[in-house]
Amino acid sequence: MVPFNKFNAWVVNIASGVNLPSDVCKLLLTNTLPVAANSLYGDISGTELASGNGYTTGGASITAPSYTQTGGLATFTGTVASPTWTATGSMGPFRYVVAYDSTPSSKPLIGWWDYGSPLTLASPQTFTFTVNTGLFTLQ
Repeated sequence: MVPFNKFNAWVVNIASGVNLPSDVCKLLLTNTLPVAANSLYGDISGTELASGNGYTTGGASITAPSYTQTGGLATFTGTVASPTWTATGSMGPFRYVVAYDSTPSSKPLIGWWDYGSPLTLASPQTFTFTVNTGLFTLQ
């Protein structure tokens, strides 16, 4: 699994009582390296893939993650199937999948995954973001 990188403000949001399990989270695609100091969707929305060719601006919704805590580690797990994008033309390039909480109007950023190099899909190729044992872990 591709490693998770958290946005710095997300830890403060969790400590401030954000109720992630009751919110709608989304995953968006971008080819611009996210900056850990960013805190809101508006900070990165200008770098997101444009709508079209199999991608919709705003990204794919996932059911808000539930979490378990063991020994100081909180593991957040998505409760839905892994989101898949299917190109209907050239889609991309993108290298990063970014998670954010879309329920509050401010849309706080959660974190991102780096796939190592830009990906471009041609019709009808697909990209699936795989949710394995945990969407992300905070410690």
